[in-house]
Amino acid sequence: MPAHTVVSHEQWVQARKDHLRKEKEFTRLRDELSAQRRGLPWEKVEKQYTFHSTDGDVTLADLFDNRGQLIIYHFMYGPDWDAGCKSCSFWIDNFNGIIVHLRHRDTNLAIVSRAPIETLEAYRKRMGWNVNWVSALDSDFNYDFHVTMTPSEVAGGGGYYNYREHGFSMEEAPGISVFRNTDDGIFHTYSTYERGLDMLNGAYHLLDITPKGRDEQETGSMGWLRRHDEYEDAATPSCECC
Repeated sequence: MPAHTVVSHEQWVQARKDHLRKEKEFTRLRDELSAQRRGLPWEKVEKQYTFHSTDGDVTLADLFDNRGQLIIYHFMYGPDWDAGCKSCSFWIDNFNGIIVHLRHRDTNLAIVSRAPIETLEAYRKRMGWNVNWVSALDSDFNYDFHVTMTPSEVAGGGGYYNYREHGFSMEEAPGISVFRNTDDGIFHTYSTYERGLDMLNGAYHLLDITPKGRDEQETGSMGWLRRHDEYEDAATPSCECC
């Protein structure tokens, strides 16, 4: 960590005000981008998708749970994996407690992976999450939304990901997709991948306001990260719903 200049209170306040002006510029730009995002065109979902849940098969429409909006997190968990992606697990740790608030704003959140539903349910209980997690194992959903690559794509160095060819060289990739349910059908309104997911991780934003920031230089990006029950001082998670 580099040495920092130590100044008087008056000098500190002036430096903070100078930076605050830039933060306000960023806030205004973020508001502008958010408005433009909401104004993006929609595409109608013509295909009928079916997922496996603990209560049997469900459709994409079912995942809305009587809400008008649906956010889906594409969680990296292949059919034969021993555990879910640790980075995706980090993101769900950030989401788990806010779903009740989303539901009171006409929005539901669901997690979709390709692992069998029994595998997903066991991992959900291990993590202590109260999330709606379904399996797309027998569905085209993950392929159509470009978060699962075919074996030939992986062999070729990566498939179509984040709106470009050869963008991801693993079988599974992370992402978020948003849908709107209306009287005219279900519409796909937005998808984001890679660094586009950063803005949705509250823990990263908290670290970004500290002097050390994310402090990932020595560990190589997220090399420091563990599933929350794998840290040496981890406590056993509890989930009343389980």
